[in-house]
Amino acid sequence: MAPLNYDGRILESRMGESIFDYADALSVRVPTSCGRTGECHECIVEIRRGIEALSPLTDAEAFLREDYRLACQARIVDSDADVEFAVLRRQPRILTHSVRREIELSPVTRRVDDGVYFGERRIDDYRGQVYGIAVDVGTTTVALNLLNLESGEILGTASFENPQRFGGSDVMHRISYDGGDFPGELRQVMLSALNFEIGELSRRHGFHRRRIYEVVVVGNSTMRDIFFGLDVQPIGERPYKSVTELDMLEGRRRTTALNVKASELRLRVFPDANVYGGPLIGSHVGADVAADMLAVGVDEEDEVVMLVDVGTNTEVVLGNRHRLMSASCPAGPAFEGGQVRYGMPGYDGAVESVSLNGDGVNYSTIGDAPPQGICGSGLVDLLAELRRIGKMNELGVIEGGDREFAFVPETGMSLSRADISALAQAKSANYSGQFIVLRKYGVPPEGISKLYLAGGFANYINVTNAVNIGFVANLPEERIVKVGNASLEGATIMLLSGRLRSRIEQLVQTIQHIELETTPDFFDIFVEGCMFDPMKMDTA
Repeated sequence: MAPLNYDGRILESRMGESIFDYADALSVRVPTSCGRTGECHECIVEIRRGIEALSPLTDAEAFLREDYRLACQARIVDSDADVEFAVLRRQPRILTHSVRREIELSPVTRRVDDGVYFGERRIDDYRGQVYGIAVDVGTTTVALNLLNLESGEILGTASFENPQRFGGSDVMHRISYDGGDFPGELRQVMLSALNFEIGELSRRHGFHRRRIYEVVVVGNSTMRDIFFGLDVQPIGERPYKSVTELDMLEGRRRTTALNVKASELRLRVFPDANVYGGPLIGSHVGADVAADMLAVGVDEEDEVVMLVDVGTNTEVVLGNRHRLMSASCPAGPAFEGGQVRYGMPGYDGAVESVSLNGDGVNYSTIGDAPPQGICGSGLVDLLAELRRIGKMNELGVIEGGDREFAFVPETGMSLSRADISALAQAKSANYSGQFIVLRKYGVPPEGISKLYLAGGFANYINVTNAVNIGFVANLPEERIVKVGNASLEGATIMLLSGRLRSRIEQLVQTIQHIELETTPDFFDIFVEGCMFDPMKMDTA
C-alpha cells in the first residue's frame, strides 16, 4: 500500500475508501450537508498528486474541472499509487487590523421597543439579539464580520478560501464557467460555504442563526452578481457591465445596489432578513471598492487621494469627493498563488519576506512553519532584492543567464524565468492602471496626499520594495497607508449606517470609469510597466 498525503500527514491508502474517509481519519474538516451523497457539492478537494489512482468522475462531479474532486465521490482504485489532496476551505491568515472609521450608529435594521424593524417595516418580535453579517466575497478569499446591530460591536470575524476556484482563478474564467454547462454551481458552492461559516459563528457565540436580521455583501462586480444569482455574461463582454448597471443606464433602476430577502437566496439566517448587495462603481470595479471608499472616508475627502485595492483584479480610484476616476486592472493570480511554480496564498508555511545578502538568502514564513511556497509579499521582496543586489536586471533576466534563483536553497524552491515573466505582467497591470488614471486625472504621483493600499497581501508587503519594482506609484513611503481589509470594514459601515449606505450609492454614480485597453498608448505603457523599476511619469 502507498501513502495518502494531506498537508504532510500520511495514512496508508486502501482500495475503495473515499478521500472523505481519510479526511475523517485525519480529523480534517470538510464541509457537507447532504450526508455525503454528492448532492450538496460542498466537499470539493484538490488532488495535487495521484489523480489517476482515483475512481472516475461520477455524475455528481460532472461540474468539476482538472484536478478537483468531491471528497465523498473520489475513491482509491490503485492502492499502490501516491495520492496527495488539499481541502479548498483551508484557513487563510485573517488580517489582524484594518482601518477603522468612527461613524454614527444608524443601522437600517434595528430594534424599536419590542420589535425588530427593517426601515419602517416590522419584521419580527425582539428576541434578545439583533445581529448582522458583513461579507466581503473576494475572488480568492471570503471574509465576514458578525455584528451586534444594537451596539455596533464586532463580535467575531471569520474567513475562508473562496470555494469557487474550480471554476477558474480569475473573474473572466468564472464568467465563462457560469455561462457553460453548469450555471449556478459557483453560486451554490458559495452559498453552502457561507451558510456553513454562519452556522459555525452562531454555535461559537451561542445564538440561533435566525437572530441575524440583515446581511451586507460586497465583492467585485462578478463575485457580487454570482452571489445574487444574476447573469454575469454581460460583465465578460463589451461593454463589460453588470446587468444592474445596464438597467440603471437605461432608466430601469436608480442604483446598482441590491436588496433581496434571505429566503429567496436560501441564505440560512432570519428568512425575512434583507440581504444588501453594495453598489457597483462601473465595469469590473465593484462593490468591494465602494466599500473601500467608505472605509477610508473618500466621501469626505477634499485632497486628492489614491486607493489601490490589490488582488486578482486590482482596482484604482483617484480623486476626492468632488471628482473621482476609477479603473480595473486584470492583474491575474500570479501574486496570489497562481501561475508561479511555488506560489501560494497567505497560509502557514508561505514565505512572506525575503532579504538577500550576497549569495545568502534570509526568509521568514507565516506561522514560522516549514516553507511550503511563497506568497505575494515574499514575491515582491524577492524581486526587489534581486534587483537591488544586481542579480536580476530591469527586464527580469537573472544574472549569468541562469534560468532560476533558489529562494529556499535547502529544499530547491526557486523562482524561474517563466515565473518572473508572469509576475512582470501581473505587476504591469497594477502599474498601468495607476499610471493611466494619474495621467487622465492630470496629477503626478507627488500630487497625491495619500495612497491607500487595500486588500489581501497588500497589508503585508514591504512598501519600499513595492515602489522600487513599480508595483505601486512612486510616492514617499510616509504617504502610503496600508488599510488592511478595507472592503470588509466598508461592508460593516454599510451595515451600521443607513446614511452612509445611501451616500455611497450616490457617490459611485459620479465616478468616471476608464477602460484601460482603449487608451491609445496602452501597449507602450504596459511594456514599460513590465520593467522592474520605479514608476516614471513626465510631469512637464
